[in-house]
Amino acid sequence: NNFGPWSFPEKLIPLTAIRALSNKSIPIYGTGLNTRDWLFVSDHCRAIDCIVRHGTPGEIYNVCSGRDRSNLEVVGEILDLLHKPRSLITLVADRPGHDKRYAMSAEKLSKTLGWEPQVPFEEGLRATLRWYVQNRAWWEPLLKGEFREYFASHYSDSEGFDL
Repeated sequence: NNFGPWSFPEKLIPLTAIRALSNKSIPIYGTGLNTRDWLFVSDHCRAIDCIVRHGTPGEIYNVCSGRDRSNLEVVGEILDLLHKPRSLITLVADRPGHDKRYAMSAEKLSKTLGWEPQVPFEEGLRATLRWYVQNRAWWEPLLKGEFREYFASHYSDSEGFDL
């Protein structure tokens, strides 16, 4: 999963940041142990540039960090960085068919093209959170209209989840 500034608030990292900044509970599906491979957006862009310039046409290259993190771990790190209590975390019913793990290997990309991620997860997370803290004027209007409907449809069975 990519993350960074300007991410729409239905994604885990921006949703967590926005709700934590508003001191609202943070819904996490199931046990929160589903894992994802997180890659900062600038690293993903560098990988695309590397593939376009040096890759073999028709080849498939996985772009990832190579490190899985559970949703609970990511949310916990966000809360810690924002100095918010972990008591904001609320486990909610898992969505049907929710994947337990998204994982890939970037070994081919690394060995054949020399690409490696440059931004450590915590550094990218700090930059992302700093952006959300400084850009409320961008994300607050997004919490109305269609996103409000999206949020209600995904968390309507959960008590106390409003925007």
